[in-house]
Amino acid sequence: MKLSIILLAAGLSLRMGQDKLLMSKSNISLLQSAFNLLDEIDAFEKIVVTTKSRLEQISLPQNVLAIINEDPKRGQSSSLCLGVSNTTGTHYLFMAADQPKLTAYDIKQITETAKNNPDKIIYPRIGGKPSMPSLFPADFRKKLLALTGDTGGRVIREAYPKLCLEIKPENPENFIDIDRAEDFNGIS
Repeated sequence: MKLSIILLAAGLSLRMGQDKLLMSKSNISLLQSAFNLLDEIDAFEKIVVTTKSRLEQISLPQNVLAIINEDPKRGQSSSLCLGVSNTTGTHYLFMAADQPKLTAYDIKQITETAKNNPDKIIYPRIGGKPSMPSLFPADFRKKLLALTGDTGGRVIREAYPKLCLEIKPENPENFIDIDRAEDFNGIS
């Protein structure tokens, strides 16, 4: 398996009232925390899709290709498509930059499942809902590149339920994403 990791980090953070990815806990921003995690994961290639202003404020690991989303207002699909169009791997692991508790071990649960199920879309189910990170075989490349607006892989998962495989992570609390100030304040 040639794993391409695509870190989606170009969202507008409108619900937080400020750029949540640059908010810090213990002097580490959410975005830097995501980069640090990315640096710990073994992968064929690593890509981050972000904005120019964010990239200027962060230390990017050397082995990560940065793609600038010039128009993040077009929605999540614009970042997803930019990432996919720059990959050459056999599987795409989409990560969100707002999951600061996520660990390399959590990611390994997804990638190990993919090795035994290479044709499946794999994602965790947290609190009864599909969550990120999610992994897609490159067989879905054309369908991923056809996405538009503020949609992601959910549309494809719903269209191909027999090709989906949910996992139950050992540490579901690590998969929380930061959407509100209360979420951010709850990070330890």
